[in-house]
Amino acid sequence: MTLAGSLRRIFLLILIVITAAYASARIETGFLDRIVEISGHSYRYQVYVPIDFRSKKSWPVILFLHGSGERGSDGLIQTNVGLPKAIRSSRSRFPFIVVIPQCRGNDSTWSTPDMEAQAMAALDAVIKQFHGDRNRIYLTGLSMGGYGVWQFAIDHPGRFAALVPICGGIRGPSDEPELHVNLPAESKGDPYAEVARLVGKTPVWIFHGDADDSVPVEESRHMAAALKAAGATVKYTEYAGVGHDSWNKAYAEPDLVPWLLAQSLNGRQHQ
Repeated sequence: MTLAGSLRRIFLLILIVITAAYASARIETGFLDRIVEISGHSYRYQVYVPIDFRSKKSWPVILFLHGSGERGSDGLIQTNVGLPKAIRSSRSRFPFIVVIPQCRGNDSTWSTPDMEAQAMAALDAVIKQFHGDRNRIYLTGLSMGGYGVWQFAIDHPGRFAALVPICGGIRGPSDEPELHVNLPAESKGDPYAEVARLVGKTPVWIFHGDADDSVPVEESRHMAAALKAAGATVKYTEYAGVGHDSWNKAYAEPDLVPWLLAQSLNGRQHQ
């Protein structure tokens, strides 16, 4: 082989190596399928990765908890409602990594220990893989997921930089008694005041529609009042004439994303 031929071969090998390295370094974006293993069981979930994702940057993370109508095991239908739907409508508005677990079984809620465990395990896996910023982890959910926001907040104090419960509550409605927040055994007295005490100084923005016929608006009114009485940082938005699907207006609020990004466990504001 001539010297020129050898050089061409070396050049081609180098080009192949560089191309392979570039391909392996690329990160998929959009809504991605994932699986987490808990106690011998596999749970499917989704993670949303912004199109401009770069691993050298620390990313804010949102954990989203869906409602009772999206329970199942396909790992997909929970992306059709609420925050994931809002992201699909305007991806540029949401510069977050978003973790979207799925609650399994019609008798389970986000207060069921195994469901809570698999959601938190998915969150931890995503933070590790996608360089999540542990000072900027946010928790939101709607309906059953709104109840889940309160549950996760009191079970994992100091973990979340802000909470956004939508049409949730503490005590379950009469036709869905399985929806409720499990308080510590030693808790006594008013459950709303107890949740407020356990939430502490974590900033909260609550949303509810006053025409909600699934989860009474009084649930959110009681929690907003309890948080204010406890000296917490709380915003409360109640939509006049809006029913159970108040999440559509909540996730479209122009101030929601800036408000979230301004919250951080280390007290620093981010843009």
